[in-house]
Amino acid sequence: MHGTENPSAWLQRWAHLIAPGSTVLDVACGAGRHMRYLATLGHRVTGVDRNPEAVALAQGSGSVICADIENGPWPFAGQTFGCVVVTHYLWRPLLPTLVGSVAPGGVLIYETFAVGNESVGKPSRPDFLLQPGELLRVTEGLRTVSYEDGFETSPDRFVQRIVAVRSGPTEAFERRPLHPA
Repeated sequence: MHGTENPSAWLQRWAHLIAPGSTVLDVACGAGRHMRYLATLGHRVTGVDRNPEAVALAQGSGSVICADIENGPWPFAGQTFGCVVVTHYLWRPLLPTLVGSVAPGGVLIYETFAVGNESVGKPSRPDFLLQPGELLRVTEGLRTVSYEDGFETSPDRFVQRIVAVRSGPTEAFERRPLHPA
């Protein structure tokens, strides 16, 4: 089941940018692999997924909501988070909402499959594959800290990833370290 494997290496690499004790939203959280990891770092974690079995497994790591975010209302209307995490999930109509859910000074950590993945496996439908530069375009209102778009092995897949921050009141010269201290 999605969410039982180890946390994403991309998330682990960039989690140091999340302010201590932040509220974190894990979108399409599955069984909660990222929720568990972020909770151990001291964050208050909320997950959302439409699969009741996955939600049941994720509950020990924070607050979890079972909701169909593609066909129902956004369960976090008006709320912002110190970090929004999305991995292996793409629903284009929700992208502006996800970016808008990042609080001032907060971080968006996003990674999913990209065009080209259809040549090596699933997902293969264009609806589930990011176009070249798509995450850069969607996050134009945020400051990009890191971005990758390409092919990797083990397993073979085409991915696109971004870490982006929303400017806060003291953002002008805030240092965003590329590696944890």
